[in-house]
Amino acid sequence: MARHSNGESVFSRVARIFEGFDPEHSALTVSELSERTGIPLPSTSRMVTEMIEYGWLCRDADKRVRLGMRIWELVARAAPVNEVRAAALPVMTELLGRVGQPVRLSVRAGREALCVERLGAPGAVRDATTVGGRAPLQASAPGLVLLAHAPADLRESVLSERLPRNPEDAVTDRNTLRRLLSEIRSTGLAHYPGTTLAVPVRAAGGRTVAALSVVLPDAGLIRPVVPPLRAAGARLSRALGDGAPARGLPDTLTA
Repeated sequence: MARHSNGESVFSRVARIFEGFDPEHSALTVSELSERTGIPLPSTSRMVTEMIEYGWLCRDADKRVRLGMRIWELVARAAPVNEVRAAALPVMTELLGRVGQPVRLSVRAGREALCVERLGAPGAVRDATTVGGRAPLQASAPGLVLLAHAPADLRESVLSERLPRNPEDAVTDRNTLRRLLSEIRSTGLAHYPGTTLAVPVRAAGGRTVAALSVVLPDAGLIRPVVPPLRAAGARLSRALGDGAPARGLPDTLTA
């Protein structure tokens, strides 16, 4: 693969171009993209032009660059979470109808929780998480569920790190987090911080492949939401266990 004078491959630069976009920066000028990626402007301009030809990027009416429909098409065809999302959508829709608040499906992507589907409703509490949004495993209810059921070496690696000291984070002590993860494995329920609940979703063999969660406007709604959330998680787990559509998820879980 061709490399630039600094030893970086073309593929690495393409990856940096894609990673220059995020929910807060979905449309960028070429100059902004150059600044965000650190790739020189002439190189960024050439790469953007070629990637537009492939349909990987596009230009909007304001001449700003966005991810192209071709990328969405390729991901929609073959993303490893597609089968799990397909199994989850009817369950999530029913759960949304029962609780009337945002429902999420998340999987573990390395050391982060990745939201792969989200349903909301008019009048529901605002959910800032977007599809494709990520958060550290210890910083959300779905993440805590996924961390609690992650391989032991990953749990210990996370526990060995410096935990966040933001007062909004519910868990800032290593021993507290260790006890909390043990409790989540025992009860099958995570609560973080105050108004988000999550349960594990299991595939064949009892392997935890995802977390199903509900975001609530206040803590007073926690008790009545727990039974339908547990029932939805169990229903989705049965669907995955019967049809085994989660076979493609191991790569996602370690990405």
